[in-house]
Amino acid sequence: MEVNSSNTSDSVNRLMQELAKLPGIGPKSAQRLTYHLLRTQKEQVISLAEAIMSLKNSTRLCSVCFNIADSEFCPICRNEKRDKSSICVVEQPQDILALEHSGIYKGLYHVLHGAISPTDGIGISDIRIEELMVRLKDGDISEVILATNPTLEGEQTAMYLNKVIIPLGVKVTRLARGLPFGTELEYADDVTLSRALEGRQELK
Repeated sequence: MEVNSSNTSDSVNRLMQELAKLPGIGPKSAQRLTYHLLRTQKEQVISLAEAIMSLKNSTRLCSVCFNIADSEFCPICRNEKRDKSSICVVEQPQDILALEHSGIYKGLYHVLHGAISPTDGIGISDIRIEELMVRLKDGDISEVILATNPTLEGEQTAMYLNKVIIPLGVKVTRLARGLPFGTELEYADDVTLSRALEGRQELK
C-alpha cells in the first residue's frame, strides 16, 4: 500500500513515504509518526534528525569483532574485564544487544554480518568468516560459541564453522535448543537466551 495522498502537503507525504520503508512500519504507523512529529517541539525533531545523521556519519565497524563502534574498537573489545578466552559468533550486531541484555555471557564477540545462504547468493567469502579464523589462529581463544540464528541459514553457517574451527583445537559449542527453530536471536527473551547459553553443547 503506497503512502501518498493529494490531500496532504508534499513534506508530509515525503516523510510518510520514508518512514514506511522502515521495518515494522506500515502506512498507518508512518502516518501516525509523521503527525506526531508535526506536533512535537522543533528542538526535539532537530535532535532526532541529528541523532540519525550521527548514526550514519560517526559509526563504523570495530576492527576486531565487526560490531558497531564509534572508534576503531567497540566498547566490548575495549573492556579489559571481558573474558578474552571465548568468542561468541553472531550473525548481526543487534544479536549482541540481545545476548548482553541476558547478563550471562562475559566474553568477546564476532559479528559475521550475515549467514551462508546459497539460494540468496551469500557464500563463505561474503561474510566475516576469514576474519574470525585469523582471530582464532592467534591461539588465545579456548572456546567458540556459535550463536547463529536457529534458521536453515544459521544452521548451515554453524555447521561450516564447526568444520573449519575443530582442526584448530578450539572447543566449539552451540546454543542449546531452547530457541525455537526459525527464531532470530534479537527477538528472543532474556530467560530463553540465558538457558540457551547455559545449556550450550559442545560440537564434535
